[in-house]
Amino acid sequence: MGFQKKYIPLLLGVAIATGIFIGGKLNFTDSSDRLFTSNSKKDKLNRLIDYIDFEYVDDVNTDSIVDVTVNEILDNLDPHSTYIPKSEYQRDAEKMKGDFVGIGVSFYTYRDTITVIRPTEGGPSERAGIKGGDRIITANGDSIFGKEWTNEAIVQKLKGEKNSKITLKVYRPSDNEILTFKVKYTDIPIKSVDAAYMLTDNLGYIKVNRFAESTYREFKSALDKLQDRGATQLALDLRDNPGGFMAIAEQIVDEFLVNNKLILFTKNKSGKIENSYATRKGDFEDGDIYILINENSASASEIVAGALQDNDKGTIVGRRSYGKGLVQRQMALGDGSAVRLTVARYYTPTGRSIQRPYSNGDSDSYYNEYYKRLSSGEFNSESSIQIADSLKFITPNGKVVYGGGGIIPDIFVPLDTSVQNETLNYIKQRGYISNFVFEELDKDRSVYKDVSEADFIANFEISDDIVIQFQDYLNLKERTKITFVAYHDVMKKLIKADLANQLYGSNASEQIINAADAMIEEVIKLSKTQLTEL
Repeated sequence: MGFQKKYIPLLLGVAIATGIFIGGKLNFTDSSDRLFTSNSKKDKLNRLIDYIDFEYVDDVNTDSIVDVTVNEILDNLDPHSTYIPKSEYQRDAEKMKGDFVGIGVSFYTYRDTITVIRPTEGGPSERAGIKGGDRIITANGDSIFGKEWTNEAIVQKLKGEKNSKITLKVYRPSDNEILTFKVKYTDIPIKSVDAAYMLTDNLGYIKVNRFAESTYREFKSALDKLQDRGATQLALDLRDNPGGFMAIAEQIVDEFLVNNKLILFTKNKSGKIENSYATRKGDFEDGDIYILINENSASASEIVAGALQDNDKGTIVGRRSYGKGLVQRQMALGDGSAVRLTVARYYTPTGRSIQRPYSNGDSDSYYNEYYKRLSSGEFNSESSIQIADSLKFITPNGKVVYGGGGIIPDIFVPLDTSVQNETLNYIKQRGYISNFVFEELDKDRSVYKDVSEADFIANFEISDDIVIQFQDYLNLKERTKITFVAYHDVMKKLIKADLANQLYGSNASEQIINAADAMIEEVIKLSKTQLTEL
């Protein structure tokens, strides 16, 4: 982390970063007292890197020095200016693009063998005939099983050029035979809409997990289908959505606001202001909209919530959002890496910045504010939210809203500690539920062969024995004693949801998770009240 208290100007930061990558070679005929006499600060740093590279007594990975240097520079600017090393750039780019070239399978390494959880719906592997539970044992004649194969190595081996083909040999346990498939590489979507379904006859529901290039297309397709099914109200779930492209958030907001309504404006360091307005194209301008947010809803999620709240459109439900009001622009650094630099601040239509305070070079405090909010009682009581009267703003209809750190919801819903606590979060993050469910499912997949998705969601029940088996499985993995006395029913729901995800996909899983969800129940209540008043 950064250690300087003094702010480093952005221009100097960019100059140094550029100098590292494109500076000229050091002239080693220079004496040591001339090494740091260049008029350019970027030349000085560039010469130092080259000097270490050529003359240092031991071999040094100067790429790692560059990475550390760039990170130190950015750490002293703001918490959201970041460096993306070459090793992470491709994955990051694919995630934000919304698709990648692949064969379309999610897999789990089970007993040193790649085992298909489920093929992507409509993807090349599904079309070729690959099924959940299949073991991929060779790729183009090369064995890809055994302890030496990491997930990263497997992914690399299964990569290929678009429209080319890969030959896979697959062992199918249910038939006890080895099958051969030729699979064509195509664009595989990385879904950003996890679920879209009807909560009531009038109220539709869409969950968006991030704002990537493909998100608006996914969202619009989902919205159109819900409207065809009779949705005149919409719950847009942005909980735990960390953000993404600002332009995509603007497109989604445009579906709800009438022509020429201000969505947001940005301001850079020179004071230049750029406004973004809604257009005539919105298809849900007359519908009721409810936005679900929590403490992990950030950036583009907050743009959506803030734009609607400030225009007196819809209702924001949940808990105060993260508080990120900075705009980043990405610049490639020429070697496969990139820097994402904060270039402006954005403001909601009433003129409020929702960026929470930060100290340059003190990212630890900034990112640990979650725990500060938790300990203050903010997640459990609306009265514990700290607000500043000096940052009070008024919407056109006279509603009071506040800037200075996140979007404060119109309707507060406290954290449900029975489903969100350290024990359960730890278990979910470690992937234990998914692994256990896979192994149970793999014992006999034929049990679910004729079970429809709707029937599974409505009628399938997880037995007490399965929960006890999972507890034993977990204690064996963790080599400790964890009991689910207080979380028994919650664990049943989590196991059922994961089973649904592996059998049918995220839309089914989300419907199970959302059953009896406190925020969604509040939205359903609000929607019924709204319909009664019409």
